[in-house]
Amino acid sequence: MASRTLIKGAEAACGTDAAGSSTFGSATVVRLVNNSGTARLVTVIDEVGGSTTIGSFTLPGNTVEFVEKDAAYAIYAANAAVLGAKVGFTN
Repeated sequence: MASRTLIKGAEAACGTDAAGSSTFGSATVVRLVNNSGTARLVTVIDEVGGSTTIGSFTLPGNTVEFVEKDAAYAIYAANAAVLGAKVGFTN
């Protein structure tokens, strides 16, 4: 059975540091797309402006990834070419 993406918020550029991070509307699933051909680091932190890193990963260029997280956790990327949107899954 194919999965589908349920759009729950507008797409926006990721902030590039903890102060500019976003919870994407308290999303528990965020669709990230890297619009550039360059791999970019994506970081998940404990809260907007927080200093505790939950985890990070490299998002390859021209790819899409879905990140599951706690609603309070925030995301930022090494470059604003990474866009994020609050989403959910449906069948």
